[in-house]
Amino acid sequence: MEIVFDIAATEQHFAQILHLQKQNLMRALSAEQQAQQGFVFAEHTMALLTMMAAYLPQVIAVSRGTVIGYNLAMPVAMKQAMPGLVPMFTEFERCTYHGRPLATYHFMVGGQVCVAKDFRGQGLLRRLYHETRHRLPAGYQLCVTEVAARNVISLQAHQKMGFEVVRTYHDGTELWHVVVWDLQSAGAGA
Repeated sequence: MEIVFDIAATEQHFAQILHLQKQNLMRALSAEQQAQQGFVFAEHTMALLTMMAAYLPQVIAVSRGTVIGYNLAMPVAMKQAMPGLVPMFTEFERCTYHGRPLATYHFMVGGQVCVAKDFRGQGLLRRLYHETRHRLPAGYQLCVTEVAARNVISLQAHQKMGFEVVRTYHDGTELWHVVVWDLQSAGAGA
């Protein structure tokens, strides 16, 4: 089955991203499913995805005309667009990477990555991130995101492809790991 990587650009693409997201939201899965398959936390809207796409490429994996994976990218400039992410951005301001404050780097935020259940275990997370890296405007140095500590599947997948944990914090509800991927040295693992 052929898988094509593209940039989400149509209402149909965004609707399929939202459908896949809805299937994998933490609140839609049992604790057992979360532990075995991982989950996504943030819930986006069509308007928010459209706004994100105006800034950075939203990479999708498509099979037989259906979005089977996505990697959302967000610029730091959108930090007020999702009130639920304000604690994450606050923690980013407290982070350092290789001895420098994170704020001194030009970084994009990994807005969320998800692969449909039937397509997991095929390296699509890695391919989605690398496709995003290739399609970003010049100058981005890092990809920064956070992963819930109990989302072990996601944390392991991110670490396997080169993300480093730079900070762990509790937001009052959840324990989070802030993870960083060096986009400039990532070419060796592409």
